[in-house]
Amino acid sequence: MSAIELAGIGKRYAGVTAVDDVSLTVAQGEFLTILGPSGSGKSTLLNLIAGLTAPTQGRIRIGARDVTELPSAARNVGLVFQSYALFPNMNVAANVAFPLDVRGLERAEIERRVDEALRLVRLTGLERRRPSELSGGQQQRVALARAIVFRPDILLLDEPLAALDRKLREEVRTELRRLQRVLGITTILVTHDQEEALSLSDRVVVLESGRVRQTDAPSEAYQRPRNRFVAEFLGLANLFEGRLQGTGAQRILRTEDGISIAVPAPGDRSDGDAIVLLRPERLMIGGTGPDRLSGRVTDAVFLGQMVRYHVTLANGREMVAVANDSAIRHAHGDEVTISWDPGDAWLIPRDG
Repeated sequence: MSAIELAGIGKRYAGVTAVDDVSLTVAQGEFLTILGPSGSGKSTLLNLIAGLTAPTQGRIRIGARDVTELPSAARNVGLVFQSYALFPNMNVAANVAFPLDVRGLERAEIERRVDEALRLVRLTGLERRRPSELSGGQQQRVALARAIVFRPDILLLDEPLAALDRKLREEVRTELRRLQRVLGITTILVTHDQEEALSLSDRVVVLESGRVRQTDAPSEAYQRPRNRFVAEFLGLANLFEGRLQGTGAQRILRTEDGISIAVPAPGDRSDGDAIVLLRPERLMIGGTGPDRLSGRVTDAVFLGQMVRYHVTLANGREMVAVANDSAIRHAHGDEVTISWDPGDAWLIPRDG
């Protein structure tokens, strides 16, 4: 049985469609991320699952129950928000115990569960501190402990790491994935951060204007996007629009500015308008492969363990290539060739 099932869910506000006919199944124990830009409807979709917002259409099931009409308190879901929503006048232990107090558990059971939750998020020893005495990462872990202490069926996370600096965000991200695996709890994360989504998730759901554009494993969505929006949203993308020509499994895309790119194509793919994607990290600067283009370096950006090169071709088109090398080997103005393996070119329908 699936943990969550959405069937034709939609939400409209005064004529504006925030979520548009979304159907989705989440497996038991899965870590799913809903990813999209601001205004894509991802937080609205999470609120619909949580019961904080009522749908305009469709049904929601959690386990064996249809919860569409049930309030949030009756759905047994744990919620963590960007703001953490900790009670400033309560210490850590009291904040974590709050959901258990509301449910009327006995004091001994509350203390046992609070100790267990704090141990899971590695905050043992900080029980008597107030939120103001904690770092941002510690506050986030208190919020996580409070969300899991009553043993929810589902854990829902709405941009939980957005307020943290980069280093702390990476640390808490690692802790979050560890915790989810230990508990085996079905988790849905909402974020606009592509790196966060790709590194944490079993699957990602990419939203645009309230509609699902792709649902896939992170590597599949990144390397084989089904449309231009997903290709551009999930990272840097070199995109070539043109006409697909030829027969067989290997076709040629010819662009209006005179570039020809060989690309694998399914046997039933007809000629016509198409887009080819080349991810920057699949390109080689100075390579000698059969597929290559020449240009001039216009920028070299040092990124620690890699360098991102911006190269302008003779026809004025700009390409981006990433070299997994900590040394900048090509400076502004250098003439270079960019090559790639034909299997790294990915075909996208123009109307995708």
